[in-house]
Amino acid sequence: MNQPPVSISREILEKIYRLARLGFPNEICGWLRGDSEKKIINEIRPAENVYNSNNHPVTLDRTSETAYVISSKDVLHMNAQMEEINPPLVIYHSHPNGKAYFSETDKVVATDPWNEGPSYPVQQLVVGIDSKIVQESRLYSWDDKEKEFIEVRYYEGGDF
Repeated sequence: MNQPPVSISREILEKIYRLARLGFPNEICGWLRGDSEKKIINEIRPAENVYNSNNHPVTLDRTSETAYVISSKDVLHMNAQMEEINPPLVIYHSHPNGKAYFSETDKVVATDPWNEGPSYPVQQLVVGIDSKIVQESRLYSWDDKEKEFIEVRYYEGGDF
C-alpha cells in the first residue's frame, strides 16, 4: 500500500477534536472521506461506538473508555462509500488516556486476518485526549516492507 499521508486540514482536525471532547471519556470513531487522487480530506463521518464487553473482535476485557467497535450499520455505510468519488481515506478513533499511539489491539483490528495488509485501504488517525485537553493526534499508514502501520504524520492537539 505505502501511500503518502493524506492531507487533513486543521479545520477538519478541530472538528474531530470537538467530537472526541463530546464523547470523552469514551473512545469515539468514524472515518474521513476525500479526494482519492489528491489525498485531501473534505468530510468527516462520525460512527457509533457500540463497544460492549461481548463484541470486540480482539479484546473482551475492556470498556468503551478503552476500546471501540464501529456499528454494523456504519460499517455497511463505509463499505458502500468505498467505490464513490470521495471514498473513505482514513479511519479515526480516540484514546481517552491522552496518547495517540497505534496499540497492539488497533494493529490487529486494522490488519487483515493473515497479517498481510490493512483490512481497508485507508490510513488510521488516533487522537490522544484526556480530561483537560487534546494532547495530540497521529496518522498511521500501512508499510508493505515493514508489514505494519507506521506513523506518517503528527498533529498538535489543543484545548477543546
